[in-house]
Amino acid sequence: MPPSDESKTWESSEKGKTFVKESIVIDFYAPPFGVGWNESSQLHRYMERAMESGITGASITLAPTYFTWEQFQKEHANWQNTMLQKPDNFLFVHSVEDIERAHKEGKYAVIWNNQTSTVIDGDLSKIAMLKAMGLSSMQLVYNGTYRAGDGVISYLHGTDRGLTSWGKKVIDEMVKHGIIVDLSHTGRNTCAGIITYMTDNYPGVPVIYSHSLPNGLYKDEPHATEKGCYRNITDEQALAAAKTGGVVSPTFTEWMMDGLWPDDITPKQCANMIDYYIKLIGVDHVGIATDDMFVLSLVKAFAEANPKAYDDDGYMMDAFAKGAEGCGELAKILPAVTDELWKMGYTNEDIAKVYGGNMMRVYKEVW
Repeated sequence: MPPSDESKTWESSEKGKTFVKESIVIDFYAPPFGVGWNESSQLHRYMERAMESGITGASITLAPTYFTWEQFQKEHANWQNTMLQKPDNFLFVHSVEDIERAHKEGKYAVIWNNQTSTVIDGDLSKIAMLKAMGLSSMQLVYNGTYRAGDGVISYLHGTDRGLTSWGKKVIDEMVKHGIIVDLSHTGRNTCAGIITYMTDNYPGVPVIYSHSLPNGLYKDEPHATEKGCYRNITDEQALAAAKTGGVVSPTFTEWMMDGLWPDDITPKQCANMIDYYIKLIGVDHVGIATDDMFVLSLVKAFAEANPKAYDDDGYMMDAFAKGAEGCGELAKILPAVTDELWKMGYTNEDIAKVYGGNMMRVYKEVW
């Protein structure tokens, strides 16, 4: 099934469409080659839809789970080689000015992210090489147990040691080279340890949650689970990240919408996520993300092939089975989300901050 068939295009006002085109809009998603796409045409169709709708670019994950340095390099090459088939469409970001230029020229800004520190293969000097390759942000851990700390699935099963001594060394190198520390997928004790270490040693350097829903949003829904989706974060976690000057971005991903599991995530639901965080941590600390993975069949196959990384007692697969199969692709939903935010009383300035302005501030402060 082509990716264009996997998410709905929502009706919106012309004003909403124009606002998106005129704003800097930065997405986040995680569809590595073979996981979210396996044909170059899939990637190009997705990017062209984004460009046509005015999406400026995205923070794109290259490495999930337990990738090695060799796997990371291969993934980086897959993406770059595919994008270079249409070089006029893309701008590989190394600075904030590159994002501004992409927006001005109508190109797609490619901002690399990484969801695991295993890619350095125990060699801290490789972090400088990651920066040279254009890496902008990185999680220390993914779902499971890592040398640097523990992820949300380890936390789910009762293991969350907090930030380790190795994790502190990784952070030191990341800060040194201007790579943003990303806390999504990270166990609660490990998150707390990272923020404490950052606050004590690097005050004023912000951290982010690149794609994390608020655990409190759906807690009163009739079908909400007792603990909420294990991927989602508490109000206290969001507040702690905001206190560093960071940004928390809810993700327009259906299966993480605890207990709701809709056929299609709606613009109103996306706006509710944004509104929840704005009321909690302030409009200067909220972003957006889809965590889109393009093709569901590939995602399911990857999860089944990596049971250690997705041992969540069947939560994700159960949600898929009940209809939570997609994401709110920005090209198809963001103008309608804009209409909803206007209805809630948010100003153009507020919305522009959320769509990209706040992350641009963090990029300037860290890069």
